[in-house]
Amino acid sequence: MKANVGGIDKLLRIVAGAALIGLTLSGVIGMWGWIGVIPLATGLMGWCPFYPLLGLNSCPSKS
Repeated sequence: MKANVGGIDKLLRIVAGAALIGLTLSGVIGMWGWIGVIPLATGLMGWCPFYPLLGLNSCPSKS
């Protein structure tokens, strides 16, 4: 697995995933908030399985 999630993308995924999980745990939103596990995991790993399918890569290119 080659990293394909860059800095800002990684940060946004981690924040959004943690926010969804936090809101779910506090009872503000329903069980669908557990979907936040996906962006949290992809942000922490630095790899998104859908990016290659879509031809995307937010990592800076190395010269």
